[in-house]
Amino acid sequence: MIAIDGPSGSGKSSTSRGVAARLGLAYLDTGAMYRSIAWLVREQGIDTTDPDAVAAATRAADLQIATDPAEPRFVVAGTDVTDAIRAPEISATVSQVATIPAVREELIRRQRAIIAEAAQGIVAEGRDITTVVAPDAAVRVLLVADPGARVARRQTELGGAVDTAAVTDQVLRRDRDDSTVAVFTEAAPGVTVVDSTHLDLDEVIDRVCHLAEAVRG
Repeated sequence: MIAIDGPSGSGKSSTSRGVAARLGLAYLDTGAMYRSIAWLVREQGIDTTDPDAVAAATRAADLQIATDPAEPRFVVAGTDVTDAIRAPEISATVSQVATIPAVREELIRRQRAIIAEAAQGIVAEGRDITTVVAPDAAVRVLLVADPGARVARRQTELGGAVDTAAVTDQVLRRDRDDSTVAVFTEAAPGVTVVDSTHLDLDEVIDRVCHLAEAVRG
């Protein structure tokens, strides 16, 4: 079990998928689970300011997750939402869903179940994996980067279609909102900090794999 946390744009998803592929592990993007619920809430016309309604929808959600790092997929009520949950409107509302305690409770329960069922081992990434979801993981990493690097990466992911000011607002606002319910800016005891600001993706993957290999002996 490898747990990777970090702020928006720090490279969590790319790093986690790369590590999982290299080590032959499953891969779980917990942030995409929250995005899937945000998509479902929008699809059902549920007011995101109604925490009870959002929590009820979360508990009832038919959410299927493929944990193959080569092709992670998210299916909600039979609809493949893997691409749809990356839309700007989902990014703009996901924190409203993710900061509802009852939603977090339900999704953490599901995340732990997925981790427990991954017989070959798993890399899970998000905001609170090292501290809440899997504090006993063999390898725990906090992946960080300076704000400028994080904004640049997120803008690249969006294909340059969104201006820098909008991307900066999105990245920093999500961090600010999510920090009200999860600690992901400071490493908990036993968590290794990896700063990706001046590293390329392969270098970051190498560092995490080295930590895993050290644990394996």
